[in-house]
Amino acid sequence: MIKTALSWLALAASIGTAQASSDQAWNEHDDTVINACIAASQLKAAQAVGRPAEFDDSVGYSAILLQGHYPQPHMKNALGRELCLFDKQRQSAHVSEWDSIMNVRKP
Repeated sequence: MIKTALSWLALAASIGTAQASSDQAWNEHDDTVINACIAASQLKAAQAVGRPAEFDDSVGYSAILLQGHYPQPHMKNALGRELCLFDKQRQSAHVSEWDSIMNVRKP
């Protein structure tokens, strides 16, 4: 009986530890995604908007919206947005301009 109780306590303690470790791992993953996406961005002073959106492992990507300013002189420091897809397997980031997110499309 005591052995069973100790086993349950050990299991409960390890579950709590695993959860804390998991939170830390997710925070590290978020930092990796954000840093890689900002490095791939063409925007000045790019920043992540929100947290990464996680797709199923069968897809293998995280996505995040970036916001910054266009560096080209003709853009006159206009605010810009990019969508970044982070390939989890290759640990690489790919960005595309996505200012159209602010426009509502009607069917």
